[in-house]
Amino acid sequence: MEQVLARLRAAAEATRLRLLAICAECELTVSEITQIIGQSQPRVSRHLKLLCEAGLLVRFREGTWVFYRTPNSGPGAELVQPVLALLPESDEILALDRARLEQVKAQREQIAREYFRANADDWDRIRSLHIDETVVEQALIDAIGDLSGGRILDIGTGTGRILELLGKTAEEGVGVDMSREMLAVARARLQRADLSNCLVRQADMYQLPYPAGMFDVVTLHQVLHYAERPEAAIAEAARVLAPNGRLVVVDFATHDREELREEHAHRRLGFEDGAINTWFRACELSPGDVISLPGKPLTVRIWSAHASEQGQKALQANNNNEAAE
Repeated sequence: MEQVLARLRAAAEATRLRLLAICAECELTVSEITQIIGQSQPRVSRHLKLLCEAGLLVRFREGTWVFYRTPNSGPGAELVQPVLALLPESDEILALDRARLEQVKAQREQIAREYFRANADDWDRIRSLHIDETVVEQALIDAIGDLSGGRILDIGTGTGRILELLGKTAEEGVGVDMSREMLAVARARLQRADLSNCLVRQADMYQLPYPAGMFDVVTLHQVLHYAERPEAAIAEAARVLAPNGRLVVVDFATHDREELREEHAHRRLGFEDGAINTWFRACELSPGDVISLPGKPLTVRIWSAHASEQGQKALQANNNNEAAE
């Protein structure tokens, strides 16, 4: 009861209700929040601290930036959602906050467009070497199947396209990437698609900030060919996979286009089926059928693997032993 009362007391203040309302829309930095709320940064920061301590907001750092948003699940979310439902749509202050929030979203869109424009030529050149991306996306959807009620992690999320594609039916979607520029593009894409159940985080694919067994589906879409240690990336993806979950890798079959290594920082010129499946088995995963999508000259392949409950227990035990050593 004390915890519930503490959350209610934290929410029972005009500015903090406004903060909850805008942070329920999307994740925001302190500077963006002060721009919307129209109050000083120290005052806003104090309110944010109280809401985070009460579990009504979650806080995460991305380089020198700090983002805030309402939680998607847990006790905090269970209180925030009904409280926000009580707020009147006609309230003038809340309406002004929403208008300023739309301005912040428009600024993000502009940044994303400028980044796309600066890099479009390189992306178009790579896309022209393989089969149409819509074919790959449909094959990926067919391979994963129904995601209703599931949690998905997209490693190396880039522009956030895979989250946009798969997050519509998932309970929660998370995308991780090391590039802040790409995360800004992904946030703009997700807010445009109105996918409030999806979020992005800055994280290293070799050291994911999530506990074991957290996600029902983990995807690595056109990521492994950039990896110095692809087998380690697969092992870390397998660690966070839930029992009966699926790991799906989309990448190129082996090829000889050396210019991709020289001009686009590709570390690997594609992968053999045997190598990917060997890495799967090393993580106690059962490989599935390989989907091949031939292009000119690059062929895209979709490899998938299933995590059994017994296999995940063995993997967890092995990880615990390594940590102890």
